[in-house]
Amino acid sequence: MLVDNGRLSAVIDWGGFNVGDPACDLQPAWSLFRGESREKFRNELEVDDASWLRGRGWALAQAVIALPYYWKTNQRMIRQAIEVMNRTCDMA
Repeated sequence: MLVDNGRLSAVIDWGGFNVGDPACDLQPAWSLFRGESREKFRNELEVDDASWLRGRGWALAQAVIALPYYWKTNQRMIRQAIEVMNRTCDMA
């Protein structure tokens, strides 16, 4: 929040901050794919290790943010977020 002369003048929403990082486009690897299909996705895109790790981080961050937001209103989103968290934390 930005304040000018004691009054709120603006709110900066950092939610779209990832737009400049192409690794955010790798989130489907953990939200949609598993096992061989995830590896095929990565191989087809020729993703380097650092980008792959950042994409995994974006997927995890998005899932964690969804938990408190949807906890009481959308159990389907909660189940999906938990599944994504499990996938991003599975090192296999």
